[in-house]
Amino acid sequence: MLAIGTQAPSFSLPDQNGQMHTLEEYRGKKVILYFYPKDNTAGCTKQACAFGELYPQFMEKGAVVLGVSKDSVASHKKFEEKYGLPFTLLSDEELEAIKAYDVWQEKNMYGKKTMGVVRTTYLINEQGVIERAFGKVKAGENPQQMLDCL
Repeated sequence: MLAIGTQAPSFSLPDQNGQMHTLEEYRGKKVILYFYPKDNTAGCTKQACAFGELYPQFMEKGAVVLGVSKDSVASHKKFEEKYGLPFTLLSDEELEAIKAYDVWQEKNMYGKKTMGVVRTTYLINEQGVIERAFGKVKAGENPQQMLDCL
C-alpha cells in the first residue's frame, strides 16, 4: 500500500464507455479511488452498490468515486447497467494503476497462491496527495467508512 502524504501516481485509463480519464483531471476535488478484484462477484457488487447508494452524499462533499479493476470496458459497462451504478468504473487490463498503487499482490485462495487485486481504497486530496489508505477493506462497510473520512 502506498504511504499517506505521498503524491498519488498518475494514470490514464478508459471508463465503462471507453472514455479516457486521468487523475490530473480531478485536481481540485477529493477522489475516492477504490480497487476491487472483479465485476459481478458478491463482494465487489456489494461494495459498488453501497458506493452507488451513497454517491449523492459523496457529491455533496465535493468528492468523486472511481472504481478500478482489471475487467474490460465491456464488462464494466454491463456491471454499471445491471446495478445502475452512478459513478465511473475504470478498466486497467494492463495493470498500470493496479501495480502503481501497490494493490497487485499474492493472495491465498483455498491454499492456492495466486496474484490478484487486493481490495484497497485511497482518499486522494485536491492536490493529488494520498490522504488516507485502507487495505483489505470490508466490501460492504468501505463506502460508509470513506464517507466518514470526508
